[in-house]
Amino acid sequence: MLTLLLILLPLLSGFILLLTGSKNARQIALVLSLIEFGLALFALSTLKSGALETLNYNMPWIPNMGISFRLGMDGISMLMVLLSTMLMPLIVYASFNKTYNNAHTLYALMMLMQSAMIGSFVAMDGFLFYIFWEVSLIPIFFIILMWGGENRQKTTFKFFIYTLFGSLFMLVALIYLYLHTANHSFDIQALYAAGRSLPLVEQGLIMGAFFLAFAIKMPVFPFHTWQPSTYVAAPTPGVMLLGGVMSKMATYGLIRWVLPMVPDGVHEYGYLIIGLSVVSIIYASCIAIIQKDFKYLIAYASIAHMGLISAGIFAMNMQSLQGSLMEMMSHGINTVGLFFAYDIIYNRMHTSEMTKLGGIRGVESRFAFLFFIIVLSNVALPFTNGFIGEFLLILGVFQTNMVAASFAGLSIILGAVYMLRAFQKMMLGETNSLTLHFPKLEKQEIITLSIIVILIVVMGVYPKPILEITESSIQTLLQGIQ
Repeated sequence: MLTLLLILLPLLSGFILLLTGSKNARQIALVLSLIEFGLALFALSTLKSGALETLNYNMPWIPNMGISFRLGMDGISMLMVLLSTMLMPLIVYASFNKTYNNAHTLYALMMLMQSAMIGSFVAMDGFLFYIFWEVSLIPIFFIILMWGGENRQKTTFKFFIYTLFGSLFMLVALIYLYLHTANHSFDIQALYAAGRSLPLVEQGLIMGAFFLAFAIKMPVFPFHTWQPSTYVAAPTPGVMLLGGVMSKMATYGLIRWVLPMVPDGVHEYGYLIIGLSVVSIIYASCIAIIQKDFKYLIAYASIAHMGLISAGIFAMNMQSLQGSLMEMMSHGINTVGLFFAYDIIYNRMHTSEMTKLGGIRGVESRFAFLFFIIVLSNVALPFTNGFIGEFLLILGVFQTNMVAASFAGLSIILGAVYMLRAFQKMMLGETNSLTLHFPKLEKQEIITLSIIVILIVVMGVYPKPILEITESSIQTLLQGIQ
């Protein structure tokens, strides 16, 4: 029942904000999102206590078709729920520095999107997972369309069509598996059994169909072309949700659905996806290096990080899977931090072209310091959250394929090149006529950046509590695969 409440609370909150049109929508959204985070922490304590029955919910939905409204949580899904519920109040509070028209609608759509994302993390029925996966597209579609920047109509249409196209392949794979279940059921265990019973070639095709849907959402090269333009067109709260949480629905889907469902196919053909993921890392990193606009740089940096996570998932060992989940958590926090830093710069300078900036550190040193910590985490400096995830990922990939790990490790070097170059261009050097009067940070901006920096340092210095959440679930997953 507790898991059901995690879906219902943001769902009802969204409808309340949408229908009431409150003038204090952002304050209400902040309070409601904090309550949701508190509920997630209570769910975590329940998971640790072993009272798993309170985290499970199962009700027949369409019995004649073997579809049930089945929800549940283990350590893997718990970590994703914590990420989404922790970032939502941070994203809402970060938006306090800007006024939006019809703000109640914006925050309502954000809450509805959170409900769908959490639903996809806790769904234990294939049809239900697909429903939540598709429904999450609707709020972000309208967020970008109503509050986005230039070319938002064209960009939103491309984003929607790309994602819907990939989802159709996943739906076909789900139906095929459903037809091979013993009692025609979409239950996750029934789908697991059906997938494992298939011949090797068919498992490979199922893996490919699911991966196509997930690769578009992450995204991974060459399915990434929608992402940079969408990130640039989206308003800051929307792009924070996209990069911080929504992309993790895809990597979570690989762990929850693909690995245990078609293990023979993954063992046989997984090297192809590892190779594609490594290409994505190198390609996106090189494109990020030549970017002039900071927002585009963040977009391509995100593709590189998601490529590393994808490679780690298909390496399929304890280190790589724990590294993937840790990096998903870190990437979500760091992406929100980078986009908030971008928002601060753009709101003041009305440009994010790095060559037009410079010397901001001499005007606002606090901003430069906090921003620098976020940059260091993105280049995986030890004692930051980015280091823990990337170290485990590269270690895990190395155990599977030394060549792939060698190239994947270039992500740290290339990341240092484009992130430190961006910091140097914007923060260091002499001020110019544009940056000379860079306004001081407001209290709300300092608090937001400080929370992000604290999370970066605490997770980097003491990652044990996060790793412990997922350890037993990953061990169970690997035993099932083997």
